[in-house]
Amino acid sequence: MAITLSNPEGLPVIDVYHQVAVASGSRTVYVAGQVSWDADGATVGAGDLAAQVEQCYLNVATALASAGAGFADVVKLNVHVVDWAPEKMPQLLDGIARATAKLGTTAAPPATMLGVAALDVPEHLVEIEAFAVLD
Repeated sequence: MAITLSNPEGLPVIDVYHQVAVASGSRTVYVAGQVSWDADGATVGAGDLAAQVEQCYLNVATALASAGAGFADVVKLNVHVVDWAPEKMPQLLDGIARATAKLGTTAAPPATMLGVAALDVPEHLVEIEAFAVLD
């Protein structure tokens, strides 16, 4: 495998991601930020952060698969959430859990979660971008 995930001593262990990813592959995959659109461009889960996170993850998985990759190849995720507040964390985690269960993955690459004022259209609550490395 091209990716080794770790939590170095001296850094906290976080349930949903690892602190470090070391990649040894030769091809990189950059996935544009994915919002909760379905294949026809309709928003999935309007007003429901968990449903939108789930759809974003599924869209990232589709994009990765098109390059011959999967979540096990992801070295970094960036998650942008509109009007972030700590009380939204359970919804975010629920969406991740639902998506990873559907995808059958336990990969937890390093991730950055950023609160943003707005995204491309008002009904989008979250956008997720991914970076992967393949052998």
